[in-house]
Amino acid sequence: MPAFRIAAFYKFTPMEAGTALQKRLFDICSDNAVIGTILIAPEGINGTIAGPADGMERVLEAIRALPGCADLEHKESFADEQPFFRLKVRLKEEIVTLGVPGVDPNKAVGTYVEPEAWNDLISSPDVVTIDTRNDYEVRIGQFKGAINPETVSFREFPGWFREFRKTRPNARIAMYCTGGIRCEKSTAFALAEGEPEVFHLKGGILKYLETIAEEDSLWQGECFVFDRRVAVRHGLDVGEYVACHACREPLAPEDLKSPLFVKGESCPHCHDLTSEAQRARFAERQRQQELAAARGEVHLGARYTEEAKD
Repeated sequence: MPAFRIAAFYKFTPMEAGTALQKRLFDICSDNAVIGTILIAPEGINGTIAGPADGMERVLEAIRALPGCADLEHKESFADEQPFFRLKVRLKEEIVTLGVPGVDPNKAVGTYVEPEAWNDLISSPDVVTIDTRNDYEVRIGQFKGAINPETVSFREFPGWFREFRKTRPNARIAMYCTGGIRCEKSTAFALAEGEPEVFHLKGGILKYLETIAEEDSLWQGECFVFDRRVAVRHGLDVGEYVACHACREPLAPEDLKSPLFVKGESCPHCHDLTSEAQRARFAERQRQQELAAARGEVHLGARYTEEAKD
């Protein structure tokens, strides 16, 4: 078995999101060699963490012991190497930032659709399928026929949806995201805007890729994930993409052949957007990382994808 167990989870439930809970979760993760990111807010908890199997079990048990979290579900995968760099437990205003006051998934969300029923729903001619993720995520994979809102951050989604709805007022709406959490917010928002019904994929793309066989799938490409794996495929196997250490964009194998790609310094997406001074700084960071790796150490100044993307 791979050495590291990875769990992605979230739960919308009223929570006492203060420093006492922050420290308690940090300590139990540290005591069990579990690292990754956990966000806590008055509306709930959200995280992706990884560690040895027994340590992960103890951490998940502690999280499920929190008020309102007994039925917390998680999506699980495995890796031979630790996919995260450090442990972060953060207090936030929202566990996923939509930025629209009053939108509360604890009160109302869209209709959940199991992965096994998703293909039939999005194949219906009166259904519009909307990808609620950001543009850099959609670029490497999406469901067949889905609409890309081309947002840079989730905060842009409400404005986009309001304008889009004017063009398709009668269509039924189906939404999806990586693990389900954004759709909790986006469908709650849609209902608050007056939508009579909106559907979303239960468990998100990750659950779909875990559940649906590739030969029966309507998913095209790979699914971006917020850790050093960068992307996963059907069966949640690690994909072909890597991250640019300068701008954090996911890079396909053909991107690595570009003359604009220099490991640790630049890629086709950022080369023309960075100065020579910035690239020199990135080059020194890459050099320090390689020196640390040669010593069998982790460069403490390294920053990975899950820290940079919102």
